[in-house]
Amino acid sequence: MHRIACLVLAGLVLGTVADAGQIEGVTFPDQVTVGSATLTLNGMGVRVKKIAFIGINIYAAALYLPAKEADPAKVLAADEPKQLVMHFLYKEVGRDKLLEAWDEGFKKNAGAALAALKEPIATFDGYWSDMKKGDVAVLTYLPGQGTKVEIKGKEMGVIAGKEFAEALFAIWLGPKPPNENLKKGLLGR
Repeated sequence: MHRIACLVLAGLVLGTVADAGQIEGVTFPDQVTVGSATLTLNGMGVRVKKIAFIGINIYAAALYLPAKEADPAKVLAADEPKQLVMHFLYKEVGRDKLLEAWDEGFKKNAGAALAALKEPIATFDGYWSDMKKGDVAVLTYLPGQGTKVEIKGKEMGVIAGKEFAEALFAIWLGPKPPNENLKKGLLGR
Protein backbone atom coordinates (compact mmCIF):
# COMPACT_ATOMS: atom_id res chain seq x y z
CA MET A 1 0.00 0.00 0.00
CA HIS A 2 2.87 2.31 0.89
CA ARG A 3 4.41 1.63 -2.53
CA ILE A 4 1.20 2.65 -4.30
CA ALA A 5 1.07 5.93 -2.36
CA CYS A 6 4.72 6.60 -3.20
CA LEU A 7 4.10 5.95 -6.92
CA VAL A 8 1.15 8.34 -6.96
CA LEU A 9 3.08 11.01 -5.05
CA ALA A 10 6.12 10.63 -7.30
CA GLY A 11 3.92 11.08 -10.37
CA LEU A 12 2.40 14.26 -8.95
CA VAL A 13 5.74 15.72 -7.91
CA LEU A 14 7.43 14.97 -11.22
CA GLY A 15 4.46 16.24 -13.21
CA THR A 16 4.12 13.04 -15.21
CA VAL A 17 1.94 10.06 -14.57
CA ALA A 18 3.57 6.64 -14.69
CA ASP A 19 2.33 4.36 -17.47
CA ALA A 20 2.07 1.43 -15.10
CA GLY A 21 1.74 0.21 -11.56
CA GLN A 22 4.41 -1.92 -9.99
CA ILE A 23 4.35 -4.35 -7.07
CA GLU A 24 6.95 -6.95 -6.03
CA GLY A 25 8.91 -6.22 -9.22
CA VAL A 26 5.91 -6.88 -11.48
CA THR A 27 4.72 -4.06 -13.71
CA PHE A 28 1.04 -3.85 -14.61
CA PRO A 29 -0.14 -1.36 -17.27
CA ASP A 30 -2.49 1.43 -16.22
CA GLN A 31 -5.00 0.32 -18.85
CA VAL A 32 -5.85 -2.78 -20.86
CA THR A 33 -8.18 -3.28 -23.80
CA VAL A 34 -10.70 -6.09 -23.48
CA GLY A 35 -12.87 -6.54 -26.54
CA SER A 36 -14.00 -3.00 -27.31
CA ALA A 37 -13.67 -1.84 -23.68
CA THR A 38 -10.76 -0.02 -22.10
CA LEU A 39 -10.27 -1.06 -18.51
CA THR A 40 -8.34 0.89 -15.87
CA LEU A 41 -6.03 -0.51 -13.22
CA ASN A 42 -8.19 -0.50 -10.09
CA GLY A 43 -5.55 -1.84 -7.73
CA MET A 44 -2.82 -4.39 -7.07
CA GLY A 45 -1.96 -6.80 -4.31
CA VAL A 46 0.08 -9.85 -3.41
CA ARG A 47 -1.29 -13.27 -2.46
CA VAL A 48 0.68 -14.22 0.63
CA LYS A 49 0.50 -17.77 1.98
CA LYS A 50 1.33 -18.13 5.66
CA ILE A 51 3.32 -21.24 6.51
CA ALA A 52 4.17 -21.40 10.22
CA PHE A 53 5.39 -17.86 10.89
CA ILE A 54 6.65 -17.20 7.38
CA GLY A 55 4.75 -15.36 4.66
CA ILE A 56 5.44 -16.60 1.13
CA ASN A 57 4.54 -14.40 -1.85
CA ILE A 58 2.63 -16.63 -4.27
CA TYR A 59 1.52 -14.15 -6.95
CA ALA A 60 1.07 -10.45 -7.64
CA ALA A 61 -2.40 -9.59 -8.89
CA ALA A 62 -4.01 -6.62 -10.61
CA LEU A 63 -7.72 -5.87 -11.02
CA TYR A 64 -8.94 -3.93 -14.05
CA LEU A 65 -12.39 -2.30 -14.24
CA PRO A 66 -14.14 0.24 -16.52
CA ALA A 67 -13.86 2.85 -13.72
CA LYS A 68 -12.21 2.89 -10.31
CA GLU A 69 -14.32 1.26 -7.60
CA ALA A 70 -13.47 0.56 -3.95
CA ASP A 71 -16.74 -1.16 -2.99
CA PRO A 72 -16.35 -4.93 -3.51
CA ALA A 73 -20.13 -5.51 -3.60
CA LYS A 74 -20.46 -3.05 -6.51
CA VAL A 75 -17.56 -4.66 -8.39
CA LEU A 76 -19.08 -8.13 -8.01
CA ALA A 77 -22.65 -7.06 -8.87
CA ALA A 78 -21.75 -4.97 -11.92
CA ASP A 79 -22.46 -6.73 -15.21
CA GLU A 80 -19.55 -5.06 -16.95
CA PRO A 81 -16.11 -6.13 -18.20
CA LYS A 82 -13.49 -6.90 -15.57
CA GLN A 83 -10.12 -8.58 -15.56
CA LEU A 84 -7.84 -10.10 -12.94
CA VAL A 85 -4.20 -10.71 -13.85
CA MET A 86 -2.02 -12.99 -11.72
CA HIS A 87 1.75 -12.96 -12.15
CA PHE A 88 3.26 -15.87 -10.22
CA LEU A 89 6.18 -15.03 -7.93
CA TYR A 90 6.89 -18.34 -6.20
CA LYS A 91 9.28 -20.86 -7.78
CA GLU A 92 6.47 -23.34 -8.45
CA VAL A 93 2.87 -23.78 -7.35
CA GLY A 94 1.57 -27.25 -8.11
CA ARG A 95 -1.75 -27.78 -9.84
CA ASP A 96 -3.12 -29.66 -6.82
CA LYS A 97 -2.35 -26.70 -4.52
CA LEU A 98 -4.00 -24.29 -6.96
CA LEU A 99 -7.16 -26.40 -7.19
CA GLU A 100 -7.27 -26.68 -3.41
CA ALA A 101 -7.02 -22.88 -3.12
CA TRP A 102 -9.65 -22.20 -5.83
CA ASP A 103 -12.09 -24.70 -4.36
CA GLU A 104 -11.60 -23.26 -0.86
CA GLY A 105 -12.15 -19.75 -2.24
CA PHE A 106 -15.36 -20.78 -4.00
CA LYS A 107 -16.66 -22.53 -0.86
CA LYS A 108 -15.93 -19.52 1.36
CA ASN A 109 -17.34 -16.87 -0.96
CA ALA A 110 -19.91 -18.26 -3.44
CA GLY A 111 -22.65 -18.73 -0.86
CA ALA A 112 -25.90 -20.32 -2.02
CA ALA A 113 -24.76 -20.21 -5.67
CA LEU A 114 -22.06 -22.85 -5.04
CA ALA A 115 -24.29 -25.89 -5.69
CA ALA A 116 -25.36 -24.57 -9.11
CA LEU A 117 -21.73 -23.85 -10.08
CA LYS A 118 -20.27 -27.35 -9.72
CA GLU A 119 -19.97 -27.91 -13.47
CA PRO A 120 -18.43 -24.50 -14.32
CA ILE A 121 -16.01 -24.85 -11.38
CA ALA A 122 -14.99 -28.32 -12.60
CA THR A 123 -14.35 -26.83 -16.06
CA PHE A 124 -12.30 -24.01 -14.51
CA ASP A 125 -10.29 -26.48 -12.43
CA GLY A 126 -9.57 -28.49 -15.57
CA TYR A 127 -7.76 -25.57 -17.19
CA TRP A 128 -4.99 -25.33 -14.59
CA SER A 129 -1.49 -26.77 -14.62
CA ASP A 130 1.56 -26.19 -12.43
CA MET A 131 2.50 -22.51 -12.36
CA LYS A 132 6.15 -21.45 -12.18
CA LYS A 133 7.72 -18.12 -11.30
CA GLY A 134 6.98 -15.69 -14.13
CA ASP A 135 3.89 -17.53 -15.40
CA VAL A 136 0.79 -15.39 -15.88
CA ALA A 137 -2.92 -16.21 -15.66
CA VAL A 138 -5.58 -13.78 -16.91
CA LEU A 139 -9.27 -14.05 -16.00
CA THR A 140 -11.50 -11.78 -18.09
CA TYR A 141 -15.26 -11.40 -17.79
CA LEU A 142 -17.23 -9.94 -20.71
CA PRO A 143 -21.02 -9.52 -20.36
CA GLY A 144 -22.96 -11.84 -22.64
CA GLN A 145 -19.85 -13.94 -23.34
CA GLY A 146 -18.57 -15.22 -20.02
CA THR A 147 -15.20 -15.58 -18.32
CA LYS A 148 -12.21 -16.17 -20.56
CA VAL A 149 -9.38 -18.05 -18.87
CA GLU A 150 -5.85 -17.55 -20.22
CA ILE A 151 -2.95 -19.43 -18.66
CA LYS A 152 0.67 -18.95 -19.73
CA GLY A 153 -0.45 -16.97 -22.78
CA LYS A 154 -2.86 -19.65 -24.01
CA GLU A 155 -6.63 -19.25 -24.07
CA MET A 156 -7.97 -22.28 -22.22
CA GLY A 157 -11.67 -21.56 -22.76
CA VAL A 158 -14.65 -19.41 -21.84
CA ILE A 159 -17.05 -20.24 -19.02
CA ALA A 160 -20.52 -18.82 -19.62
CA GLY A 161 -22.61 -16.96 -17.08
CA LYS A 162 -22.39 -13.93 -14.87
CA GLU A 163 -23.00 -16.15 -11.83
CA PHE A 164 -19.71 -17.98 -12.38
CA ALA A 165 -17.83 -14.71 -12.90
CA GLU A 166 -19.30 -13.25 -9.73
CA ALA A 167 -18.29 -16.34 -7.73
CA LEU A 168 -14.82 -16.35 -9.29
CA PHE A 169 -14.06 -12.70 -8.58
CA ALA A 170 -15.54 -13.14 -5.09
CA ILE A 171 -12.58 -15.41 -4.30
CA TRP A 172 -10.52 -12.20 -4.03
CA LEU A 173 -13.23 -9.63 -3.32
CA GLY A 174 -15.75 -11.59 -1.24
CA PRO A 175 -16.15 -11.71 2.54
CA LYS A 176 -13.35 -14.29 3.03
CA PRO A 177 -10.49 -13.54 0.60
CA PRO A 178 -7.19 -15.48 0.72
CA ASN A 179 -5.72 -12.53 2.63
CA GLU A 180 -7.29 -9.19 3.51
CA ASN A 181 -4.34 -7.09 2.23
CA LEU A 182 -4.71 -8.61 -1.22
CA LYS A 183 -8.40 -7.63 -1.28
CA LYS A 184 -7.61 -4.10 -0.09
CA GLY A 185 -4.89 -3.72 -2.70
CA LEU A 186 -7.14 -4.86 -5.57
CA LEU A 187 -9.75 -2.35 -4.42
CA GLY A 188 -7.15 0.43 -4.53
CA ARG A 189 -7.07 0.96 -0.77
